[in-house]
Amino acid sequence: MDATDGGERGTTERVLTLLGLLQQRQVWTGPELAGRLGVTPRTVRRDVERLRTLGYPVHASQGVGGGYQLGPGQHLPPLLFDDEEAIATAVSLLAGAGGAVAGAGDAALRALTKLDQVLPLRLRHDVRALAGSVESFGDGGRTPVDPEVLMTLARACRDQVEAGFGYPSGSEVRPRRVEPYRLVASDRRWYLFAYDLDRDDWRSFRVDRMIEVAARTWHFRPRPAPDAATHVQEGVASRVYRHQARFLVHAPADTVRAQVPASAAVVRPRGSHSCEVLSGAGSLDFVLMHVVLLGHDFEVLDPPELAGRCRALARRLLAAGTAAAADG
Repeated sequence: MDATDGGERGTTERVLTLLGLLQQRQVWTGPELAGRLGVTPRTVRRDVERLRTLGYPVHASQGVGGGYQLGPGQHLPPLLFDDEEAIATAVSLLAGAGGAVAGAGDAALRALTKLDQVLPLRLRHDVRALAGSVESFGDGGRTPVDPEVLMTLARACRDQVEAGFGYPSGSEVRPRRVEPYRLVASDRRWYLFAYDLDRDDWRSFRVDRMIEVAARTWHFRPRPAPDAATHVQEGVASRVYRHQARFLVHAPADTVRAQVPASAAVVRPRGSHSCEVLSGAGSLDFVLMHVVLLGHDFEVLDPPELAGRCRALARRLLAAGTAAAADG
């Protein structure tokens, strides 16, 4: 063993320091790395081989401008962050989880949960302090939520422990006790999909409406569950409303999805040129007008009385058009 190796612990620490240096700059010469690490170029070469064995693609080139370079690999190995980089990464993930980055909410929250698990306690306080200044939690039309609440629920889902919180029901706030399953981000809000232990059924809860959220120590065995995103979307788009309606729209599902927010309707493919649209509202006429304004031919599937509303609307529109033509 090289006299500069310093034993197994010293070698491990030095190799991790070498990895951090390679991640900071594109190219390092052997003498530069040896000087920074306080070892000989021979030890640097051996440490580079250790990194390669661990899956890090460290390339070496000769000549002017040559040196050691960390290249892209087939797999994503661990990254090393200093304190400032860890804080910046956590705050950026908080912004992504809050909806600042389109489509990144779920992935950002998963990554943030992993980072939170290994983040030193001294840095967690800094991250939480900075999180209060991340205004992007309300950007993009999404309702702002407390990042600490998101983290608590994400950890409860990951660790499969019960969670408790207060939730509005009518004019009062009632305690709820659930087995959290998934956090689901819609285009406007965050929802917790969970098994409600008091109501013995799956439920969706708006995260921004929860109060006094806490994870418990009681572990649970996961139950067979419906698809979380589908369940939440159907609830947001239809089940919470007084009236629900289904239509067969003669247009591709992707075309209709681009026209309708996910929170307003569920769109299911029916062949390559048609789709089924499920939506809800306080008034059937309101739902009907929205489908008319999509600009595609369609048929009413449910409820039966909506067909009569279609005929009545058609007569009114025809009468209005006939009157306008006569006046012209």
